[in-house]
Amino acid sequence: MSDRTHAVILILTMMAGTMATRFLPFLLLGDKRQTPPFITYLGKVLPYAIMGMLVVYCLKEVSVTDLSSVLPAALGVAVTAGLHLWKHNTLLSILGGTVCYMLLVQMVF
Repeated sequence: MSDRTHAVILILTMMAGTMATRFLPFLLLGDKRQTPPFITYLGKVLPYAIMGMLVVYCLKEVSVTDLSSVLPAALGVAVTAGLHLWKHNTLLSILGGTVCYMLLVQMVF
């Protein structure tokens, strides 16, 4: 199989998967029906669960015994949380925390 054929098959597969996940809820639930309570509940709790998982994933490599590992990570998390509490802007919070962490890792530690 050529690279071009492989790329086309890959793109078509991704397109079909994306379309299925976008259209399937409307096909199953319809426009007129009430959203089931379980789906509404998931819509409320999943964003917080995903953010918690991302924090754990980002901090999994941090060694608590190594100060040069803990300090930049802790300051990055603090800057992210502080910016989010101050401005309530997710993009600004993530960008500010990332820039703070990268500057600390590259220039200080």
